[in-house]
Amino acid sequence: MRLFDTNVQYIKYRVLKEVIRRACEGGLEEAYMEIPAIISPGPKATTRCCVYKERAIIQERVKMAMGGHAGNPNVIEVIDIACDECPIDGMYVTPACRGCLVHNCMEVCPRNAITIVDKKAVIDKEKCIECGKCTQACPYGAIIAQHRPCVQSCKVKAISMNEDKKAVIDNEKCISCGACVYKCPFGAIVDKSLVLDVIKLLKGSEGNSRYKVYAVVAPAVVSQCHWGKISQVATAIKMLGFHNVVEAALGADITLYHEANEWKEKQILSTSCCPSYVKFVEKNFPELVTYISHTVSPMVETARLIKRSDPSAKVVFIGPCSSKKMEYTLEKTGGAVDSVLSFEELQAFVDARGIDTTSLEELALNNASYYGRIFAKSGGIVQGITDLTASTGLEGLRPIAMNGISECRMQLARLKAGKATENFFEGMACEGGCINGALCITHSPRNSVDVEKYGSEAKEKTIDNSVKLFKMVSSPA
Repeated sequence: MRLFDTNVQYIKYRVLKEVIRRACEGGLEEAYMEIPAIISPGPKATTRCCVYKERAIIQERVKMAMGGHAGNPNVIEVIDIACDECPIDGMYVTPACRGCLVHNCMEVCPRNAITIVDKKAVIDKEKCIECGKCTQACPYGAIIAQHRPCVQSCKVKAISMNEDKKAVIDNEKCISCGACVYKCPFGAIVDKSLVLDVIKLLKGSEGNSRYKVYAVVAPAVVSQCHWGKISQVATAIKMLGFHNVVEAALGADITLYHEANEWKEKQILSTSCCPSYVKFVEKNFPELVTYISHTVSPMVETARLIKRSDPSAKVVFIGPCSSKKMEYTLEKTGGAVDSVLSFEELQAFVDARGIDTTSLEELALNNASYYGRIFAKSGGIVQGITDLTASTGLEGLRPIAMNGISECRMQLARLKAGKATENFFEGMACEGGCINGALCITHSPRNSVDVEKYGSEAKEKTIDNSVKLFKMVSSPA
């Protein structure tokens, strides 16, 4: 077993690994029937009430590993049969209630939703607005706010419960950030996998003779390489059938260059690198969309650079984000990216092919600068644009790093109300940045340290060479 945060991730990994192995070696036709029995052999269940329910859920996981439901445009889906055993939402009076004489909880309730029955507090769910005042007023802490983890994790209120108490995602509100995927204790909310599409691309290249398949790897990968050095992981990626491995940080350098120039022109700007953040603005602050940078994300910028130098190339992005699986399909990306893999899927892919990364030769990655690599952490873009504008003599920049959707909402509300003093807004949907993306293998405070170290190891300390390459490749022949 590899290093995972949760057992849910490990089960997901086992399913992915088996699907990938069969797609490469044969036997994919029997995947729905055979994989559940392999992962849950029985006779006793280990995670559910019975082995039959375990297998039924794994069968649904196999479906998600093979692309999910084609009729659902969202990259995030709910496995209904896996969604259960979570408590009902709302305020809950625990047995710690002492039936005290003060009745503070009842006094502070603005809707008179609390009464005392048999000396115990009782909450009327029809009247309760879940303001939480009773939880603060109770001297014994006997009243708690009880919310499902998926609901708590979703900062855009896209998740609700249906009549069967199953989670339902409102696609009109969802921004595909994947927070619910990582936070669901039962793994009932899952991202669709595109591994079969990637395998098809690799097989179709016929050993990169018909066309070349490039892997564009997000800088956050350095904090996920618990099975070898990043340079050895790069070698492993090539062994999977990719022609070459390119850092998405190269595109981040170019994005930084464009955004600095765009800010110079507009004097107020917000970043565009996080597709979930952009979706959040579009759906919740449409009047502020005009401030979103017209620069494409580092993923798309890198892919475009590759395809300018090799028009027949195919590009697969490898990163920590579920939202990249949404972004690459958007019309504005112009088909620059052909498919997307997560770090979880990369690990399953490498292991399915029996590659021992720790024994491989090292493939140096020197595509990007320090600034491009630290894009992966919250505040990295602010740090980069601050230094870049200072070095070019631009004045007046007042940046802010908005860390997570809750902080984005607060700061954008200030901007909308005309109360913001900042004029450059870095927006990241995931708290901590891409290093804490929903599809990271591990989530740890150490991830930020790893990325900072990776940035400091960059051969280039400024973005100059990346910009020169962009101009050279982009200029007319």
